[in-house]
Amino acid sequence: MKVGISGALTRAFISSPLTPLMLVGSLLVGTLALFALPREEEPQISVPMVDIIVSTKGYRAEDAVELITRPLEDIVKGIDGVEHVYSNTEDDRVLVTARFLVGTDQDTALLRVHEKIRANITALPYGIPEPLIVGRGINDVAIVAFTLSPRPEAADRWTDNGLRQIAQELQHELMKVDDVGLTYIVGGSPNQIRIEADPERLALYGVTLSQLVDKLQNANRSLVVGRVMQDNV
Repeated sequence: MKVGISGALTRAFISSPLTPLMLVGSLLVGTLALFALPREEEPQISVPMVDIIVSTKGYRAEDAVELITRPLEDIVKGIDGVEHVYSNTEDDRVLVTARFLVGTDQDTALLRVHEKIRANITALPYGIPEPLIVGRGINDVAIVAFTLSPRPEAADRWTDNGLRQIAQELQHELMKVDDVGLTYIVGGSPNQIRIEADPERLALYGVTLSQLVDKLQNANRSLVVGRVMQDNV
């Protein structure tokens, strides 16, 4: 009966006197590796991340994206060792996060970001304060997540804003727990001011709806006007 390669190998191992020795040797090598290789219950993996926080007082999110966020992203992408770049832009605030390759030293990552930002600070608009650079590691990743949702029979009595307010109270209490570091909230609707225009009063004062919208948008700014000092403090 003609057999293939696998059949020939099987026949050779069955008839060979070295097969038991190979099995014993494999068991010994495996046992040695089990005790010799280092093991950790919580291995320390270096995945450095660096947050670049920019205070953009007076800038709306749409303007900050073009003038600040995108130039910062281009600067950070040119840093050696950066694997991914994330950004979040809000009114009066820009956050750009750089995630480095696994194994990169945390201090080295921070130094590279500092040097790159300072060398290209002129790419940001005049008057923008120097960015705040904060290093983060794998320990800053959330390990416990809480989800708030109403029961089906009470769902109509709850809004996104109401759930967010409860989440903020829960966040405040969690910060009091020992060994709790960073906490943050995702989702929900923040507090908002709803303005309903009165067409008759607008017509009385000769103001159009578009003019009212422009006034409100221009008023949506926050600027530093100075400092209040008391007793030389």
